[in-house]
Amino acid sequence: MVVMARPARPERSDLVFEEEDLPYEEEIMRNQFSVKCWLRYIEFKQGAPKPRLNQLYERALKLLPCSYKLWYRYLKARRAQVKHRCVTDPAYEDVNNCHERAFVFMHKMPRLWLDYCQFLMDQGRVTHTRRTFDRALRALPITQHSRIWPLYLRFLRSHPLPETAVRGYRRFLKLSPESAEEYIEYLKSSDRLDEAAQRLATVVNDERFVSKAGKSNYQLWHELCDLISQNPDKVQSLNVDAIIRGGLTRFTDQLGRLWCSLADYYIRSGHFEKARDVYEEAIRTVMTVRDFTQVFDSYAQFEESMIAAKMETASELGREEEDDVDLELRLARFEQLISRRPLLLNSVLLRQNPHHVHEWHKRVALHQGRPREIINTYTEAVQTVDPFKATGKPHTLWVAFAKFYEDNGQLDDARVILEKATKVSFKQVDDLASIWCECGELELRHDNYDQALRLLRKATALPARRAEYFDSSEPVQNRVYKSLKVWSMLADLEESLGTFQSTKAVYDRILDLRIATPQIVINYAMFLEEHKYFEESFKAYERGISLFKWPNVSDIWNTYLTKFIARYGGRKLERARDLFEQALDGCPPKYAKTLYLLYAQLEEEWGLARHAMAVYERATRAVEPAQQYDMFNIHIKRAAEIYGVTHTRAIYQKAIEVLSDEHARDMCLRFADMECKLGEIDRARAIYSFCSQICDPRTTGAFWQTWKDFEVRHGNEDTIREMLRIRRSVQATYNTQVNFMASQMLKVSGNATGTVSDLAPGQSGLDDMKLLEQRAEQLAAEAERDQPPRAQSKILFVRSDASREELAQLVQQTNPEEIELGEEEEDDDEMDLEPNEVRLEQQSVPAAVFGSLKED
Repeated sequence: MVVMARPARPERSDLVFEEEDLPYEEEIMRNQFSVKCWLRYIEFKQGAPKPRLNQLYERALKLLPCSYKLWYRYLKARRAQVKHRCVTDPAYEDVNNCHERAFVFMHKMPRLWLDYCQFLMDQGRVTHTRRTFDRALRALPITQHSRIWPLYLRFLRSHPLPETAVRGYRRFLKLSPESAEEYIEYLKSSDRLDEAAQRLATVVNDERFVSKAGKSNYQLWHELCDLISQNPDKVQSLNVDAIIRGGLTRFTDQLGRLWCSLADYYIRSGHFEKARDVYEEAIRTVMTVRDFTQVFDSYAQFEESMIAAKMETASELGREEEDDVDLELRLARFEQLISRRPLLLNSVLLRQNPHHVHEWHKRVALHQGRPREIINTYTEAVQTVDPFKATGKPHTLWVAFAKFYEDNGQLDDARVILEKATKVSFKQVDDLASIWCECGELELRHDNYDQALRLLRKATALPARRAEYFDSSEPVQNRVYKSLKVWSMLADLEESLGTFQSTKAVYDRILDLRIATPQIVINYAMFLEEHKYFEESFKAYERGISLFKWPNVSDIWNTYLTKFIARYGGRKLERARDLFEQALDGCPPKYAKTLYLLYAQLEEEWGLARHAMAVYERATRAVEPAQQYDMFNIHIKRAAEIYGVTHTRAIYQKAIEVLSDEHARDMCLRFADMECKLGEIDRARAIYSFCSQICDPRTTGAFWQTWKDFEVRHGNEDTIREMLRIRRSVQATYNTQVNFMASQMLKVSGNATGTVSDLAPGQSGLDDMKLLEQRAEQLAAEAERDQPPRAQSKILFVRSDASREELAQLVQQTNPEEIELGEEEEDDDEMDLEPNEVRLEQQSVPAAVFGSLKED
């Protein structure tokens, strides 16, 4: 369309210029082709009336028609002048004509096109606006089309003209194919779903397409599935079934959702039977519990909705016989679906792992009460499960299968099943051994004892080609003869049903094959002992000992030695000693205590006391450190009972040297108490003095209190002073050991494990030392508070911190328990002594002290 511009009005000859305009007019006359001069003039006249300003613009553009600045300002000013007028005002047409005149020269300027198009959009002139957009796209180079299209598309979406918008979008996609999502959204909003589905399918199939919204190919594909499945009546140009089934092979992690979309498509299309077939196919093919749950819930909801719709229709139109039959059929179908759920879920798990033994057992339990299904399930299970890939124990399927026939009275069929099981190539020998044991137990349950023995003897017979038990390259049938499970059951049956010789032969064969356990050896020996073959039983013990090493041989030795002593007592003492020495040779400290105690008991009852003491002494060195304290206690007790308490002094000394500080401290206290009872006060004091070196006064207050009580009962002033001196010395020694102090402080505060930094988390260096000093002062103050009162009337000894005046007062105090020595009255001169002076004088001991002792 060609817009005819109005002819320019000729300049009026009667132009009136104001006095302020003259400088600008003169400048223009001198430089009439200078844009700057015209712009300065126009800027000056901004406040002038609009006709005068427009006239000035027209004069400038007449001389400079190709000036973008002048045209842009002029058009902007003209649009502003009509902004608040009605769109039907003729002034709008004048402004449109100005724009048309501008495009004669400015048709390559996209900004002017955009302003003009926006101006036309504001006027509501749809056709004129569309044609102007098209003119702009034709006039501008293609590199600048991206500036026009956003406004063009906004214009197309702003009017309910879907056909026009669709044609515009199609043109736009040729320029910008990556904007297909925007077009698809518009098609959805305008209810043109068929074309939207086509465009979306094209996008999904284009591997090079990159979504502007950041959507993945799967998200786009899922949108397509939702679109075509939820609108089957509007999407006619696509094969929905083929598209969704293609997605089933493409997106295997979302099978449940895709199956539901396909079924939903058929439901919305009205093909209910086809939808039901889709659901059934889905629950038979999905591989995960999540997908199965989605499909099954959707299936159940579909059946419920069908029942509800049928009931609603019947209630509105009235019930008929056919409606009742149809309703009952639907209810029965729904109930069957719900009852099938556990079995269907089990099928899903078996599709995940068909070699899962436990799931096969669960499947059999689900068929409870239906023998034919149970037999079919067991048959399918034993044919499907690969023993080398099985999860669980595959032999249990064969055993349960045979047990099912047995419970139903079909023993022959059960025997056939177990016989077939013995030929299966299991992965583990234990599986085949369990099958043979089950064969024997089946015969035992029906009192066929001879047949059970024959089966187990057959199982343990040597194969034509021998193989090692753990040689996986050989079939299990060639290795089962070394299975201890089968041999153990055979031994039990021989003991119960066979003869002595046959049972002995079985046990000997077990030992020869070197598959026996310590319990088997003990059972063999006990069996021989029950039949009065004592020496044979001892030989069995010897053979078992030769098969095992420590610690496995511990039980055999304990049983062997106990039985030997019970049998012979002291009659074969040297042989018993040899056995004990052999047992103790190489015995770990953990198991030595029992043997040494048994050895010592033998020597006490049948041997020599000194030998028993030697055994106890060896035991204190051979056992674990944690058991040494108990062994020393036993040694001391037995030595005191046999030789007397004086013989225990060397044991106490050895224990104090060997044991830890805590146990050594206890030994010292007991040692000192024994010496006190024997009247050896000096020995006891020496023991206390020795033990004090490992007793920190801050943590072992009980020891120092015991020593103090001892000195109160048996000591004097000098011994008390010596004890206090030793205490200060020991405390000073521990005070110099910073790490020890820290550990002790932590122990006192209830945190026995830690470092110095644990006392003040977040501090270090001088802060740690300062904290230690404060804690030491606190402990010293607590120790001082714990000391007894200074003056006690019944304790006649001098404290180490007493002054001379206190000493004098203590000397003058009378002791009510002292012995009257019968001395004469003190001289008057002695009364004149100073209070701080004490006169010592030698006196003869009176005869009353000696009591009734006989004179020499």
